[in-house]
Amino acid sequence: MSGLAMHMSDGLLNATTSMLFIGVAVIGVAIAAARARGDLDDRTAPMAGLVAAFVFAAQMINFPVLPGVSGHLLGGALAAILVGPWVGALCVSIVLVVQALVFADGGLTALGANVTNMALIGTAAGFLVATALKSIAARGRGGLVAVAFIAALINTVVASLGFVLQFAIGGDTAFPIGGVAGTVVGVHVLIGVGEGVITALTVGAVAAVRPDLVYLLRGVRKPLELRSGVTA
Repeated sequence: MSGLAMHMSDGLLNATTSMLFIGVAVIGVAIAAARARGDLDDRTAPMAGLVAAFVFAAQMINFPVLPGVSGHLLGGALAAILVGPWVGALCVSIVLVVQALVFADGGLTALGANVTNMALIGTAAGFLVATALKSIAARGRGGLVAVAFIAALINTVVASLGFVLQFAIGGDTAFPIGGVAGTVVGVHVLIGVGEGVITALTVGAVAAVRPDLVYLLRGVRKPLELRSGVTA
């Protein structure tokens, strides 16, 4: 169930629940698209394309977590920190749609649930955590890397709770929801550690070269000092 780190397949949810979350995903992505227009310009649009490409490539690489269980980057926190929550949600949504349609990674009927969990809930959770810790991120590259790790870890766990909610609404009643919740969340805590490491390394690398392109650092007085890790 959690072997593909949140990528739900067809049949895990009943038809009614699948349709419900397709509707939630469509509404959420439409709102993100409308709000993203204000964040896209000649500087940020190429960055958004790079983020989407990176998340797509990284999601194709699985890393072992437990015997028979592997994880991969969800990308919500990474995208939110680099290009903002609205553009980030669109980036992850596009990746999930392409993976479902072209690579059959995640079922078509489960696409709404996957987009809701990873692109909407995950991105929002990652951005809210990163924003709450922005003062730490602004102190230097070390602070930014630490915040990226924490945001990505929490993003992964919160996104897994979205799956638990969906399964409680329309999953197989033969599986006790308590056991499902414990297994899914426990595994995704481990997956979140890997997500955190990848996100921290990537955000740190971008900040070392172009801290002005990191969305989270908007409004920071002296973002260039992040290149040397000097306290702002």
